[in-house]
Amino acid sequence: MSRLVAVSNRVSIPRKSAAPGGLAVGLLAAMKSRGGLWFGWSGELTDEDPPDTDIVRRAGATFATTDMRRDVFEPYYFGFANGVLWPLCHYFLETFRYRDEHYEAYLNANRFFADRLERLLDPGDVVWVHDYHLIPLARLLRERGTQLPFGFFLHTPFPHYEVLRALPVYAELLRDLCCYDLVGFQTANDLNSFLDSIQYVWGREAVAERGFVHVDGRRVRAGVFPIGVDVQTIESESEASLRTEAVRRLARSVGERKLVMGVDRLDYSKGLVERFEAFNRFLQEHPELHGKVTLMQIAPLSRADMRAYEVIRQQLEGLAGRINGEFAETDWTPLRYLNRNFSHELLMGYMRISDACLVTPVRDGMNLVAKEFVAAQDPANPGVLILSTLAGAARELTNALQINPYDRRGVAQAIDAALTMPLSERRRRHEALIDTVRRNDIHAWHRTFMEELESSAGQSVLDVPGGAVGGGRP
Repeated sequence: MSRLVAVSNRVSIPRKSAAPGGLAVGLLAAMKSRGGLWFGWSGELTDEDPPDTDIVRRAGATFATTDMRRDVFEPYYFGFANGVLWPLCHYFLETFRYRDEHYEAYLNANRFFADRLERLLDPGDVVWVHDYHLIPLARLLRERGTQLPFGFFLHTPFPHYEVLRALPVYAELLRDLCCYDLVGFQTANDLNSFLDSIQYVWGREAVAERGFVHVDGRRVRAGVFPIGVDVQTIESESEASLRTEAVRRLARSVGERKLVMGVDRLDYSKGLVERFEAFNRFLQEHPELHGKVTLMQIAPLSRADMRAYEVIRQQLEGLAGRINGEFAETDWTPLRYLNRNFSHELLMGYMRISDACLVTPVRDGMNLVAKEFVAAQDPANPGVLILSTLAGAARELTNALQINPYDRRGVAQAIDAALTMPLSERRRRHEALIDTVRRNDIHAWHRTFMEELESSAGQSVLDVPGGAVGGGRP
């Protein structure tokens, strides 16, 4: 079996202090299954050239991390990756701010990663690059003569062409994606948006059957690989956590009240403002349930030093204060809002004792919280998943209560429906949901992607007269 070399902007070395994000969950599972090397930024910044890459071996895998220069990282990460690509992928053009120097910093950061990674690669490796931070990486390594199989997986949505072309360098990024052997997406909608964009730039003949793309003499495979969760681990964690004092304390404090759960990074794509406003409407429309329902929202800080995230934090704190100020009683706080991290096991326990889970992003590539909630439930007495149709997970989890996150009244009605749903219907919905989550679990995700990458790698170079297929940027 070839060595897997996974590459992401940030490396998540296993630890117990906080729950890992979706990308980290997926790559840690792949590392545990195959072993191999995970390379990326350490999380540390320097004002001088960083020291050599640090190598750590843990949990059957090797983690290679590098510090970065502050003057390279900040315009790359805050300027282009999260100031341009993140809002573009999530259709937030009102926060989209393009500057040429930020794009150049993005390329420079990818050159830095390519230089550091090249020294670690061995013949026979298979390289799997993750997310929008590192789109140019395969091209930069191929220009250095590296001819290993390269796969790329986008964890965010891929925007429709009419949104994508707001980016002045969109054609350059599309061409960079075509330097991979396999490009993977979360949903069929994302794949179709990518293929449509290829056709707009290089013509209809650039897209063949089965998602193959022909660009610049290369034959690239594109496909759908929905990321999943480790169902067995979540089931074990959620059951074990019921014996912890933290979960017991929450259960005692809630008492006979219904508990609605929300777990999200503090991020404007997660629909948290809309969620709080919908819960406010629920309380307004159901005075008979005052004192009987609690929403607990856990929202760890995300990119906390970016202005957009400071604004949403202020908005949520204001909404939480207004809701509690209007509806709270001496023995009841309707909204518990926590800006802190919890261990994954503890979160699974909180989910298991919840009566419903609100997953209401206004745009999301997949959203693993929805799948984790399903896996954490007691099949004999499961809670109800309320899921945004704008999350990638909605394509699979069709037995959730699906809502439009912008429809405050609809979300309020869904909360009421979830909390009054008969046990027989809750069991029926959960059985269908857990079957889907098991079938498309985290192991199926990395196994199918790697199998497809290894089979596609040898078919990437075409014998195309004249070299390139199609033209350049329109």
